[in-house]
Formats: sequence, structure tokens, C-alpha cells
Amino acid sequence: MTKQDIIQSVSERLDLPKPQAAKLVQATFDALTDSLVREGRVELRNFGIFQIKQRQARIGRNPRTGEQVHVAPRSTVTFKPGKEMELRVRELDEPAAAPPQSARPAQSPSDGPTSA
Repeated sequence: MTKQDIIQSVSERLDLPKPQAAKLVQATFDALTDSLVREGRVELRNFGIFQIKQRQARIGRNPRTGEQVHVAPRSTVTFKPGKEMELRVRELDEPAAAPPQSARPAQSPSDGPTSA
């Protein structure tokens, strides 16, 4: 899903013209980003938590040459899904309902026809 898909969905759900929906979506993203930079954490109930975390400096390896390189410490954004989102995503892993069993049990190889 892209930002344009989100704009389309918001436009349809709220019966707004696309330009208004685009402004709404962009304003929401800007507010989230500004709050995250300012506060270091944005918590959206039933959705999840965005948080800035610091990664430690480390020694990495250049994949082309195999040479060791110093990787500087840096800030990164992490996301932890909320309970409702987690439950809805886990529903994807649940096996589909088993098909109903036939009234007549399947024949096993030993139950085959007998010669008289």
C-alpha cells in the first residue's frame, strides 16, 4: 500500500475530495514525524508505538571485500504493534476451517474388495 492508496481510502471513507484527503493524510504524517523527533516516542492506542532508539557503534564487514569497517552509532525508528493490530495479523496464521468429513469413511488399502 502506498500513500496514494491511503489517500484514496480516506477520500472514500470520509467522502472527501482527493486533494482534501491528501492534505489530511500529509498533515497526519507530518504531525507523527514532528512528535517522534521532538518526544522520541509516539503511542497510538490499538495501533502501536513508534520509538527512536540508539544503535551502538560496532565493527561491520564490507560484503564485497570482506574488510572490517567501523559503523558509527546512529538513531533509528522502531515500531511495536498494538494488541489489536497484533491479533488481527495473527489471524492470518490461523489454519482455515477443516473441510467437513464425508459421511462415509475413506477406504483404506486393506479394506479393498475381496475375491470370492
